Amino acid sequence: MLHRVNTCLHLQPFPDGGGTLAQTTRETSFIDKMKKTGKNIVVFYGSQTGTAEEFANRLAKDAHRYGMKGMSADPEEYDMSELSRLPEIENSLAIFCMATYGEGDPTDNSQDFYDWLQEGDADFTGVKYTVFALGNKTYEHYNAMGKYVDQRLAELGAQRIFDLGMGDDDGNLEEDFVSWREQFWPAVCEHFGVEATGEESSIRQYELKVHSDLNMNKIYTGELGRLKSFENQKPPFDSKNPFLAPVTVNRKLNKAGDRHLMHLELDITGSKIRYESGDHVAVYPINDSVIVNRIGEVLGVDLDTPLSHVCAVVRITEAVSFMTMLMYLVLADCQYIHNERTNQLCHVIMMSLDQTELDLSDCALYQSWVLDSCRNILAILEDFPSLRPPIDHLCELLPRLQARYYSIASSSKVHPNSIHICAVVVEYKTKTGRVNKGVATNWLKNKMPADNGHKATVPMYIRKSQFRLPFKSSNPVIMIGPGTGIAPFMGFVQERSWLKEQGKEVGETVLYYGCRHKNEDFLYQEELDEFEKTGVLTALNVAFSRDQADKVYVQHLLKKNKEAVWRLVHTDNAHIYICGDARNMARDVQNAFYEIAEELGGLSRAQAVDYIKKLMTKGRYSQDVWS
Repeated sequence: MLHRVNTCLHLQPFPDGGGTLAQTTRETSFIDKMKKTGKNIVVFYGSQTGTAEEFANRLAKDAHRYGMKGMSADPEEYDMSELSRLPEIENSLAIFCMATYGEGDPTDNSQDFYDWLQEGDADFTGVKYTVFALGNKTYEHYNAMGKYVDQRLAELGAQRIFDLGMGDDDGNLEEDFVSWREQFWPAVCEHFGVEATGEESSIRQYELKVHSDLNMNKIYTGELGRLKSFENQKPPFDSKNPFLAPVTVNRKLNKAGDRHLMHLELDITGSKIRYESGDHVAVYPINDSVIVNRIGEVLGVDLDTPLSHVCAVVRITEAVSFMTMLMYLVLADCQYIHNERTNQLCHVIMMSLDQTELDLSDCALYQSWVLDSCRNILAILEDFPSLRPPIDHLCELLPRLQARYYSIASSSKVHPNSIHICAVVVEYKTKTGRVNKGVATNWLKNKMPADNGHKATVPMYIRKSQFRLPFKSSNPVIMIGPGTGIAPFMGFVQERSWLKEQGKEVGETVLYYGCRHKNEDFLYQEELDEFEKTGVLTALNVAFSRDQADKVYVQHLLKKNKEAVWRLVHTDNAHIYICGDARNMARDVQNAFYEIAEELGGLSRAQAVDYIKKLMTKGRYSQDVWS
């Protein structure tokens, strides 16, 4: 199952060998668990996409090479106030792999820990720790969560034994982590007076057991949280208990072109799910069965055979099939192989592959053959018949698919029982001639409403956001969102329209939208034109980047309308919202605001930068961006 557990398979184990889910009380004391299992290192992770969790698992396994024993742990699953008891365990150490989400926010699973750190006054004297932060430099609050945890633990009396590590996903997060790890472990050895044992940490954690007479109704089939949870849905719904929302609308938005941009509507009637404009909807996709079946064919495995993986570490079993495993593991992402180049999956590939055919230890060859050619697991298996790793080992090492997040394209004031999604289907041709498809968007594309009684459903939950309309509806808003970045602003405009209908005073509502061609991918054109016609949208500014010789983008329109923009921002206290690409668009838009502030505000560049930063601090310059 897809919630966070301390296993290599990333699937919830069944404590009894018969394949039923034991209803046991969850242990909340990580100190007691460490004592029972002889662990002295605990690696906590704050993870939104799974990378921080993967790093935590690797660090926990590393401990084996130094005569120590480690465990990875989800702070949401344990009583974190027990951190003060860590000195009860000899030579103990707490490691924190903390990702930053959105605009400097904690991840879902570390929110409670973050709140507790802010409010608490614990005494961590004697606690030894280190932190590795995961973030992206293109975001304003780079590695904010990791920095905060590092600083706050020290303030509460804990002893930092190694410097804060800084991972940048805009550069090379894997290399940042490996470089930090290579310096970290020698420092641990020196601090605790231990030496490397020379033993590899890539030990197998599971052994395979095949079943021939198992009740098929008691086999895990991919539910999150508990067996049969998709059949017996019970609120509250969250990341570990998602709601199966029926798809009521799935339509293509663009009129022409070779891309597929889509609008979906998910029915949340009766779920007690509440959302606000600006929130994100998280969906849990599965792999394309064509890819899964092809892997079974290549490896010569019957994917439907019921089996258990008996864990060599904590002696628990799982009843599942390889088909189910592969449907929920990362198969189509060639980037994952890159991230794991120094880790166990690559070792399995290297051990199984005849090095005379291809030496993947050659970095330049690796770059060109795997990365530049976008080869995923299946492509590598197909191109090299000598590469046939055991499928159970492959499943053990592959990470689970993570939830995908989409900005909600509707307002709950107008659509209380429906959540709208706007997305572009990812599909591209690689240098090998293969067509790679995005897992989530292609999965959503095929979720068509059926009229034969069978409902297409999507496992989902709501991720709260700080991307909010101003508290006072009379405040003007400037919204900037090219492409599918229009999504949250459809919700904003719907809400402003609803407020006007309620007789509320609504300030100017200005939208800057961009697309390639007016007659091809002008998303929601009819709806936006109607909002402008009725006066809900004060101004609709659209940049058609490829309808003329010189490309025109949203930042160009901002500078063209600089007087009106500056009046709204500087005089009328407008709130600015930006949604879309962080690496280029959001940066270029921010530079446009700097230039406007310099020219019309008479500021220097340094003063203009400070001016925009103050708007951010006041909550008047908000971004919902991705890289």
